[in-house]
Amino acid sequence: MSVKFYYDQIKYRIRKAGEIKRFLEKVIRDEKKIPGDLVFILINDKKMLEINSKFLKHDYYTDVISFDYSAEEKINGEIYMSVDTIRENSFRYKSGMDEELVRVMIHGVLHLCGYSDGNKDDRDKMFARQELKVSEFEKR
Repeated sequence: MSVKFYYDQIKYRIRKAGEIKRFLEKVIRDEKKIPGDLVFILINDKKMLEINSKFLKHDYYTDVISFDYSAEEKINGEIYMSVDTIRENSFRYKSGMDEELVRVMIHGVLHLCGYSDGNKDDRDKMFARQELKVSEFEKR
């Protein structure tokens, strides 16, 4: 599995990147999928709004957008994350920046594994799985 992090005009840097990479591989294997290549691109709100508008036709900020390039059971993709929105959510939910970043990364990976948050039932299922994985990461 290859996991790469790119930073597009932001100052924030991921801490414990090696631990996070290993844990994301576990998340994928727990879903009975094969880890492939993941690219995480950390951007600002302005860039995220451009991507959200261009590719999803949504005119609002979001914390994460996943582009799925998986082939059969092998998980591959690009995950764009807005550091601005992640930081704002960490204050709102009193979770801390590092925890919120891991939460968003797990969320993006779960999308690549086939989870959806398009309706309430799917969202509830996805968020339950996401929070279980965040808890596992925090306990390790």
